[in-house]
Amino acid sequence: MDVELKKDTDKGFLKDAEVKEYIRRSQEGDQEARDILVEKNVRLVWSVVQRFLNRGYEPDDLFQIGSIGLLKSVDKFDLSYDVRFSTYAVPMIIGEIQRFIRDDGTVKVSRSLKELSNRIRKARDELAKRDGKVPTISEIADFLEVSREEVIMAQDAGRTPASIHETVYENDGDPITLIDQISDQNEHKWFDKIALEEAIRGLDERERLIVYLRYYKDQTQSEVAARLGISQVQVSRLEKKILEQMKEHMDT
Repeated sequence: MDVELKKDTDKGFLKDAEVKEYIRRSQEGDQEARDILVEKNVRLVWSVVQRFLNRGYEPDDLFQIGSIGLLKSVDKFDLSYDVRFSTYAVPMIIGEIQRFIRDDGTVKVSRSLKELSNRIRKARDELAKRDGKVPTISEIADFLEVSREEVIMAQDAGRTPASIHETVYENDGDPITLIDQISDQNEHKWFDKIALEEAIRGLDERERLIVYLRYYKDQTQSEVAARLGISQVQVSRLEKKILEQMKEHMDT
């Protein structure tokens, strides 16, 4: 490795010309140059990852996916163009993460909700033994010193989605599945409800709380704003974005 290039990498940054030199070497099969490009662009990948937090994915997982996008941008970068590498790399990293989230297709639950769900299960058992009855949501919330809304969301997130082919009743050995219970006249109502629940599950924790407070608890935007510690205008913008996102999900 050239002494001058080595000196600059030790400083913790690369100039645009140096980046392109390492890209050239990487494209020619120089693994050391490739490793240096990844090392010096860690912050760039993390800056993109920040845009996708609170979607139920672990930051480290998103970083690994983003790093794949970074390496693809190194391999595909055209050195004949007069453009900064970061300008080209960012859309590639974003695209890789978006593709991962889209193709993953499963409902993700954040770590904090999973932990709260586990605490709720333990609290329910402890309260049931102590009081001799099944505890209410309010009693669990008071015991754990969290809000009722948080208990409801954590319980909902912890439930396993039911299959419409699951047996709900067996009549003389003839199983009746959930889909059998959906009559023609109620078919659209059932599937609309399922689609709505899936759309809500696709929201992050704060967005689900806004939906719950606005449409289940009938609170005004000002009341929600006070609860979340943000302005009424921000609640209005978030609500509009949430409804558009849910509509798009249900239309697909």
